[in-house]
Amino acid sequence: MRLWLAAVGRVKPGPEKTLFEDYAKRLQPPLTLCEVEEKRPLPIPERKSQEAKLLLAAIPDKAKIVALDERGAALTSAQLAHKIEFWRDDGVADLAFLIGGADGHDPIIRDKADLVLSLSAMTWPHRIVRILVAEQLWRAHSILSCHPYHRD
Repeated sequence: MRLWLAAVGRVKPGPEKTLFEDYAKRLQPPLTLCEVEEKRPLPIPERKSQEAKLLLAAIPDKAKIVALDERGAALTSAQLAHKIEFWRDDGVADLAFLIGGADGHDPIIRDKADLVLSLSAMTWPHRIVRILVAEQLWRAHSILSCHPYHRD
């Protein structure tokens, strides 16, 4: 299964990018990052709509979609791992995690998502969310392969 992370905005070189890359490259195949931006000064609803179009265009057409949203389901690491395992064993070729812009996802993303996932009820900077997603994907891999990285 190929893993994708599509995010609104770009992360500049620095410790956050380095840490994200460290986790992303541990996965085989490595986690693919697609960064998108809508630079025009648009009203919020129109900007969210444009960002949704860019995010969806950045991932494979038939990918399972996990939308990161503070109002989503709060899963444990093991629950997420087993959800990924189910999709993998069901023949899903591509699994894409989507991080919206500063104002969140357009409703079309939430409607298309196979899972709306909350990493926390707290608000996190998008550059840190990338790290959290990459780490949780590595943790899911370790859970499913019985690697000692994850401890119950």
